[in-house]
Amino acid sequence: MWIASGNAYTAEICAGSGVDWLMLDQEHVPNDLRSTLAQMQAVAAYPVEVLVRPASGDPVVIKQLLDVGVTNLIVPMVESAEQAAALVASTRYPPNGIRGVGSALARASRWNRISDYLNIADDSISLTVQVESVAGLDALKDIASTPGVDAVFIGPADLAASMGHLGRPQHPEVIAAVEQAVSDIAACGTAAGVNAFDEPIARRYLAAGARFVLVGADVTILARGSEALARRYRTTGDTSPNTSI
Repeated sequence: MWIASGNAYTAEICAGSGVDWLMLDQEHVPNDLRSTLAQMQAVAAYPVEVLVRPASGDPVVIKQLLDVGVTNLIVPMVESAEQAAALVASTRYPPNGIRGVGSALARASRWNRISDYLNIADDSISLTVQVESVAGLDALKDIASTPGVDAVFIGPADLAASMGHLGRPQHPEVIAAVEQAVSDIAACGTAAGVNAFDEPIARRYLAAGARFVLVGADVTILARGSEALARRYRTTGDTSPNTSI
């Protein structure tokens, strides 16, 4: 489930819902480092996996997220194996990468209360890269085979735009491309994920081999639910609010 509200209270409600995983987004929603941290703290007590998506693969941003305790990253708009390898390096300490060493100041190490954090940190991070363009699909097998890439997530909305079907992620050509991509990722021995709010399409992607699927978002549930509530009580033709209460 997508957490796009940027709100810790909402994130905690959703964390206890029974979903397997949450994605805390920074790319398309008003989330910063502090609000993301607050949501992570709010959901920490629940049996749910948490992925955090930065707005870009900036290594400085990735360093900050890792230091506040993010262990599962999902990075958007990856289009080459070289880009994927650079992201892997951003999640590793030297000599295996370029992550800055500041564990004594970091929540990730519990302020050095985890005495061997520097030795175990690299193995405690998972990296998911998003492929969401035709260029990314062309390099998909190389991206999925990049050492250190744990999963590849297909973004149908941007992929649809890249394929000439802006606003139509359910176009048959897009669905076929996603299904093929999921199959290709799995063939590389890498976990495949995808975004699909339409249940029949989500089940098609699961059948194609997707291991994790985003099937809803807090803001869309609130938007559609509140609209449905309003429709049930609104007098036909009268859209004015009742101010008598």
